[in-house]
Amino acid sequence: MPRRKRVCPRGKVLQILNRAVARLTIFEKPADYDTFVRVIEKTWKLVPLAIFAMVLLPNHWHFVVRPTTDDQVSEFFQRLRVIHTVRYHAHYNTSGTGHLNQGRFKSFQIQSDEHLLIAMRYVELNPVRANFVALFEGWH
Repeated sequence: MPRRKRVCPRGKVLQILNRAVARLTIFEKPADYDTFVRVIEKTWKLVPLAIFAMVLLPNHWHFVVRPTTDDQVSEFFQRLRVIHTVRYHAHYNTSGTGHLNQGRFKSFQIQSDEHLLIAMRYVELNPVRANFVALFEGWH
């Protein structure tokens, strides 16, 4: 029996994240980030989800989004993950080695405007907290 789609209520702002299996690296080089951004753009053309903030890190990614339908978040991130996984395995010749992501994406509903600002700051400062860069502007 297939899993039911996760309900992410339309009009609510959500923080979405997903990690690689075993926190392995899924973005090995700058071109991997560029490819993922192109996959985001391609996915967005099919499922135009409002994206307020996002960040890609070597082993995971975060988004802050607001869907206009109850199933838009599931549809967007399912497409994004499938396309990215297929491209990743083809590029790195790792087809048949299993999942790339650690299960389904996680989602957290933003409760207030203040919470939205905190979540966006958290997402955008993630590379700074991880000591990848001193300032966010220096990140990809």
